[in-house]
Amino acid sequence: MAVKKAKNSKASKKKTLVIVESPSKAKTLTKLLGRGYEVKASVGHVRDLPKSRLAVDIENNFQPDYIVVRGKGQVVKELKKKASESSRVILASDPDREGEAIAWHLAEILGISAESPCRMRMYEITPKGVKEALGGLGPIDMNKVYAQQARRIMDRLVGYSISPILWRKIKWGLSAGRVQSAALKIVCDRERAIEDFVPQEYWNISVEAQKENGALYNLRVEKRGGKTLLKDGKTLLIDSEKVADEIIEVIVSNPLVVKDFTSKEGERKPPAPFKTSTLQQEAARRLKFSPRKTMSIAQELYEGVEIPGRGVMGLITYMRTDSLRISPIAIEEVRSLISQTFGQSYLPKKPNSFESKVRSQDAHEAIRPTDVTLTPEQAKQYLSRDQYRLYELIWKRFVASQMSPSIVARVTLEAEAKDIGLKQSGVRVLFDGWSKVWPSDLQEEIVPEAVPGEELSVTNINKEQKFTNPPSRYTESGLIKVLEDKGIGRPSTYATILQTLSDRRYVGKDEEKKLKPTELGKLVNGFLEEYFPEIVDVGFTAKMEEELDEVESAERKWDQVVGEFWAAFEPTLRSAEENAEKLAAPQGEPIGENCPLCGAPLVKRFSRYGEFIGCSAFSDPEKKCTYSRPIVDKIGVTCPKCGKGDVVRRRGKRGRTFYGCSRYPECDYASWYEPTEERCPQCGGVVVLKGAKRNKVCSVCDWKEGKKDDGPNEE
Repeated sequence: MAVKKAKNSKASKKKTLVIVESPSKAKTLTKLLGRGYEVKASVGHVRDLPKSRLAVDIENNFQPDYIVVRGKGQVVKELKKKASESSRVILASDPDREGEAIAWHLAEILGISAESPCRMRMYEITPKGVKEALGGLGPIDMNKVYAQQARRIMDRLVGYSISPILWRKIKWGLSAGRVQSAALKIVCDRERAIEDFVPQEYWNISVEAQKENGALYNLRVEKRGGKTLLKDGKTLLIDSEKVADEIIEVIVSNPLVVKDFTSKEGERKPPAPFKTSTLQQEAARRLKFSPRKTMSIAQELYEGVEIPGRGVMGLITYMRTDSLRISPIAIEEVRSLISQTFGQSYLPKKPNSFESKVRSQDAHEAIRPTDVTLTPEQAKQYLSRDQYRLYELIWKRFVASQMSPSIVARVTLEAEAKDIGLKQSGVRVLFDGWSKVWPSDLQEEIVPEAVPGEELSVTNINKEQKFTNPPSRYTESGLIKVLEDKGIGRPSTYATILQTLSDRRYVGKDEEKKLKPTELGKLVNGFLEEYFPEIVDVGFTAKMEEELDEVESAERKWDQVVGEFWAAFEPTLRSAEENAEKLAAPQGEPIGENCPLCGAPLVKRFSRYGEFIGCSAFSDPEKKCTYSRPIVDKIGVTCPKCGKGDVVRRRGKRGRTFYGCSRYPECDYASWYEPTEERCPQCGGVVVLKGAKRNKVCSVCDWKEGKKDDGPNEE
């Protein structure tokens, strides 16, 4: 009996239920919390506004009508069951607005008081971070919940009000978003500036000269008659070859004399640690990651990786933040590492501090390694290639941010030939400082010392005709920087904004992977500019973001912010309904060819199965031309199997790129790696390009370009 009683006693001991968003985060937390806790995942939001209707009661202070998200019924049922069997429930969703809203919705479903100490906020998923979070349990921050709710409701009011108008006036299935529409306008405005751009001619004149001792100089003409010839950093005032030749004649006919030589030492301060926007920008620039990929990998690093000897741990702090604050403990740890690894000269006397230009949530830190003593090389074998590369980027940026400034000498040589002023500037790094860890991108140029009054011998003069270039299109990271600078969106929304523009086919990419509005995107933007100017107005959208911040800081009521928004938006909605004219939607992107059946222009079109080439007369009631063909992306290589077809780039069912013959199914050649016209010198197999560095390897044997040959066996 005694044994049986003990078993029942053990079985009846209840655990604490901890609810997070993702299964991977649950897995990490289970190992960190140990016995006494059970961790379950809600798999994102469990309640939201239904997709089938507006679900916002405009007449009743914009009260939302939430329902359980479709497909989440079983998840909710299991969470309710686990909650009823537990001694306590802790809500541990991410520490931002969305995470707070998820916690509140869970509390509503599970019957937990929002005012009870049920909320756990983890800024790093490490033993120390989890322990601190457990010791600081508190109520749900309803101001954050209200800010998220206000954003959700305003987005619903815009989307469900404008989209039906777009369906009737342009094309069924179109949609408009509050923040995405402002971002689309930025892309379209840049495209308009490119289309309206008129190139301006100008000439560069460079003079090669030397001293008697052989020291060489390369000077640029910048002044004439004491006045600058520069505008926007270019010699735009040398606007014709005639003017260029006049200047060259003066230089040739007069001695070139050194006017001034200066050398100034200065400090270059280290870069700030990463916040969401700068992480996305640098990952795009240095690693070629899209914002979406960056955030996905950062989420993996945050949620936890198994490191032998250290256990399971999150490798970085929370990655959705606009704060540049670093905790005192983390600063102490990184200063110790800098001192021991690089020496005292690389350690500033006091910690470096940084201020965010935007209003930030100071509860968060900047993005940093949770344990700076875990170097990228030590972690490498336990990470995927992309995880390692992103961790290395974050680790190096954080370490560099707390290192000494680099010291550079900036040298300037000014010379004159009568009234023509010339100049050469250079820079030399005297002490690398933080750039020992984080590349400074500074191109050193040495300018030999010169003495005012001494004469230089001209050895060569070059003149080059140039034309100003139009503004460049935005890269994804460039657009994110503009959105942040203009106060549009927040760290958690940047990647989503770009993805939405792409998913809606409003924005595509050009040959350089830069953002280009599609014809449909231009049409929708033009319609919104005319009938909904506030929605696409950057200033108006930024103001709404500030008001949402004020809701979060309890400075304003959420329904008041939504009410004022609706009061300004509703009249434009009625006006568009009454006055907007029906527009012809573009049939696709023209490809510069005509249909072989009816002669109408061929266009790139989209279907649920992807892109294809189709006839623009498909919807013409008279022609109804049904000509279509798949898009053939030739790589300029003849099929190595049949020798007749072209190798084309294709996508498999799961989105992975592969290479096949254009004559398929007659020829079934296929390869995961890009083939070349070359053949293996060892076995005659097809040479393919493999890996990020596109190394040439044989598709049959182990031959690799550059691999040392051991030579023939002489035995």
